[in-house]
Amino acid sequence: MARARSRYAPDRGLTGRMVTTMFLIGLLYVVFVGVLLAALRGSWPIILIITGSLFIAQFWFSDRIAAYGMGAREVTPEQAPELHGTIDRICALADMPKPKVAIAESDVPNAFATGRSEKTALVCATTGLLRRLEPEELEGVLAHEMSHVAHRDVAVMTIASFLGVLAGIITRIALWGGFARSRPGNDPAGILLLLIPLISAVVYAISFLLTRLLSRYRELSADRAAALLTGRPSALASALTKVSGQMARIPTEDLRKAEPYNAFYFMPAFSAKESLGRLFSSHPTLEQRLDQLSRISTDLSR
Repeated sequence: MARARSRYAPDRGLTGRMVTTMFLIGLLYVVFVGVLLAALRGSWPIILIITGSLFIAQFWFSDRIAAYGMGAREVTPEQAPELHGTIDRICALADMPKPKVAIAESDVPNAFATGRSEKTALVCATTGLLRRLEPEELEGVLAHEMSHVAHRDVAVMTIASFLGVLAGIITRIALWGGFARSRPGNDPAGILLLLIPLISAVVYAISFLLTRLLSRYRELSADRAAALLTGRPSALASALTKVSGQMARIPTEDLRKAEPYNAFYFMPAFSAKESLGRLFSSHPTLEQRLDQLSRISTDLSR
């Protein structure tokens, strides 16, 4: 999945998980659409047109939608020389093309990457992050985000998340569009119509869990790849500790605005410490990330 000439360390575990996640969610999607076609036999052309159009639109415009939703504003080297300089150094280290560079006006210290390919990639840092981190720490964070671009897991996460949400969208369109006309109780199609909300909920729940599992692994993979590329796992560990500590000082209102995009962020806006919270978290715990970086630091010092 990573480009052959990128110097980011390849991760076969990440590649395998991305393929498996896409296959399972795609299978769920096919089953769900099949149920809709069976239940709404007279409206299948409309269903196919709607689902196909939504999928194409999401694939081509998902990066722009995400960047707009998170308030990213593209900046020039003259407007943000230090940020561009850091990105330039990482691109030179990784031997990969430079992405678009953006800044988001937010006190929440964070960063994210979007884009379905290296040509459309965008890396963004918030003003809160730029204000709080030292240059070495910022380099570690941005190297983490650039690894998402190199491994292309940003595109996989976007598509995987969309397929689950699409199940709910299709159901609402079917119900609001008047397709669910009354049928006799013993009509198989009528029974299927009654089951559509339940099936939609199951599809969404399974896809949600699959994307969360992939998201946690890809964050560990990005930490590992960034630490190996820069050769300074301690700088990334310092950034993680600093950002995690600063989150508690951010107003709750600001954190809630950022929470819907946690899967894209370097650090989640809300950290889940309880076991149930960890199951649904988009990121591994801070302890897991620091432990991995500590082991990498030990290996590099040998």
